[in-house]
Amino acid sequence: MENRLNAYLILIILHIAIGVGVYLIRPLSLIYGLLIFVLGLLYVVKTKNRNNEVLLVISYVVGSEVFLRMTGGNILHEIAKYEVLFFSIMGVIYSGFSKKSFVFAICFLLLLPGVIVGMSTLSYFTNIRKAVTFNLLGPVTLLTTSVYCYRRIISPETLLRILVALSVPIVSTVVYLVLYTPDNADLFTSTQSNFSTSGGFGPNQVSTILGLGIFTFFALFLLYSKTKIEIFFNFIFLILSGYRGIITFSRGGVFTAMAMILALLILVFLYAKSRVKLKVLIIVGGISIAALFLWTYSIYQTNGLIANRYENKDAIGRLKKDRFGGREEIAKGELELFVENPIFGIGVGKSTEVRELITNEKIASHSETTRMPAEHGILGVIFLVILTLIPILHFARNKNYLMSLPFFIFWLLTINHAAMRLAVPAVIYALSLLQINNDEKKTNSLSRE
Repeated sequence: MENRLNAYLILIILHIAIGVGVYLIRPLSLIYGLLIFVLGLLYVVKTKNRNNEVLLVISYVVGSEVFLRMTGGNILHEIAKYEVLFFSIMGVIYSGFSKKSFVFAICFLLLLPGVIVGMSTLSYFTNIRKAVTFNLLGPVTLLTTSVYCYRRIISPETLLRILVALSVPIVSTVVYLVLYTPDNADLFTSTQSNFSTSGGFGPNQVSTILGLGIFTFFALFLLYSKTKIEIFFNFIFLILSGYRGIITFSRGGVFTAMAMILALLILVFLYAKSRVKLKVLIIVGGISIAALFLWTYSIYQTNGLIANRYENKDAIGRLKKDRFGGREEIAKGELELFVENPIFGIGVGKSTEVRELITNEKIASHSETTRMPAEHGILGVIFLVILTLIPILHFARNKNYLMSLPFFIFWLLTINHAAMRLAVPAVIYALSLLQINNDEKKTNSLSRE
């Protein structure tokens, strides 16, 4: 217990220092990004993935992705997806995969016709390689990581380490955001997504990762905090992640976190013993009071604009006709493209090109659930249905894995407001496919059911 506490404290302090250091000396972010890959590689090679170290590395990679993007620490914009692909393949080489993961190979084949159609229909002026890569890299990352994770048995201790690996880079993100944007009511002049409070980066992506932080710190606080120090840090970063997420004025990440927390609480109440339920009720009551104060403070800090934002009103309180910032029109247009091209779709990357011709604006889709049918046709629909059913059926067989359903919810909601522009929905989806076993001797094997 003492060793675990010391390690956790060192990680928290280190990542607070990283947030401060990158804020003061921005080029440190590039060094940090390179170290993640180098140290991750050394870690996996040295251990030969005996205890599923790949899971920790890819969790850390996606936890740090937004921080590195907003601070210029990536040598390539999509480097996190490439790293996740690389480490997942290493995991498969070292530790194998379940034979039943062949379903993900079928999903991959479903994507190929859309690629062929896209390459033959995209405009001469469009960079075909970038268009295809931008839209396909996320799904390919998801499928590859899922092959590694599907039915892989881990211990409760490994799950704790995964949650920590996801969380600690978000500590650096929160610290950087606090330093980058001190509380200042003058920053809030409208109800639009706020780049000033998002580190100068895309509020939707920042909200997404902060939403994940809200959930992971809540889970750590609720289920794993054994000492006052752990309780203190997990609670503080839960509140800070919540506040910074709210004032991005991008609602997707916050709503996703709330849905994940609700799912986790329902599962805890369904399967926990009576005395544990009482303890959980007390904790939830305390956090609910803190959340009420946090929301009140956010309203005060933003001159009431955040309340208007969540009520779908503009700065002067008028109800907006458009509830999702123009995304309804994008989704409607993509569904119309699907109706017109129901078999193989219009091709990967083509929907963005069509939108640009109509609106004179280059706007990428925010939703995979409408982009996939538009660009892949009925094969895209089948792809999404398979991906949706697998975690649901998996959870039905593995109800002792409490994180499975919340992780699935994160993927499902995130791909509907932020598509797969980040690597994090791919990894979180794959993590929902793990299995928990309390027998340490069996935790580096695969289910042979």
